[in-house]
Amino acid sequence: MAYKVQQVLWQEACDQLKTLRNAVYVLEWQLPETTEFDDLDSKAAHVLLFCEQDTPIATGRLTPNGELGRIAVLPGHRTLAVYKLLFAALLKHAESQNIKQIQLQSELASVEFHQAKGFKPVGKVFIEAGIPMQKMVCNRQNFDIPDVRHIH
Repeated sequence: MAYKVQQVLWQEACDQLKTLRNAVYVLEWQLPETTEFDDLDSKAAHVLLFCEQDTPIATGRLTPNGELGRIAVLPGHRTLAVYKLLFAALLKHAESQNIKQIQLQSELASVEFHQAKGFKPVGKVFIEAGIPMQKMVCNRQNFDIPDVRHIH
């Protein structure tokens, strides 16, 4: 399947971004909508992936401090190829902005997985939307696809 990857601004594509993230996080994962959207959305770089019919199927964001998150891929499109395209586009933006370290928030169950991929825990465990989370960091050059089932 051919996909189209597009970097977008929140101000121009917020309807599409909100639709995808609501479908995955609010409806599927049952997370409160109030935790899904924040002030970083207007400052972050966002990527949209479209399928052949120009239908948005996936999104993710990279904040100015290098935090990857809000990875939302619609069911039926959760393939390694989609995740690789999504992360490649976000990492390309990180490189263009000279962001040296990539951060993510990992559920506690995935911390060991991420450590094996070169991520290091930073700070204390915290709760987000009722889920225990750990901030993880790795050098951009060492980035490997994280456990996408457990990042937000």
